[in-house]
Amino acid sequence: MGEPGGLGQAVELLVRQVGHWQQPRWAAPAETGNVSRADLVHRLVQEIANLVADVEGLPRRTVPRLDNDLALPDQLRVVAADLLAAGAPADVLARAADEVTATRAAL
Repeated sequence: MGEPGGLGQAVELLVRQVGHWQQPRWAAPAETGNVSRADLVHRLVQEIANLVADVEGLPRRTVPRLDNDLALPDQLRVVAADLLAAGAPADVLARAADEVTATRAAL
């Protein structure tokens, strides 16, 4: 699953799953853990942003938590595209795809 299509496909599956959600659904607790679904997806966005920074050799930065959780799918798409554009090695892409898949299962 290390090829770019693996990450892209995993992100698209998650976005299709959550893209139509309204705020109450985002605020609901995730299936696993003690956090909201929005917190879980934001944590995923941050994890992928950290991978981008690592690949680019830049310091890690905190991804802003926007007031509107409906922006989370777009944030996920952006950081995933950044990781692909950074030329991440296959093992990093596979790790990111696995994180997306695990998050999707936890929602």
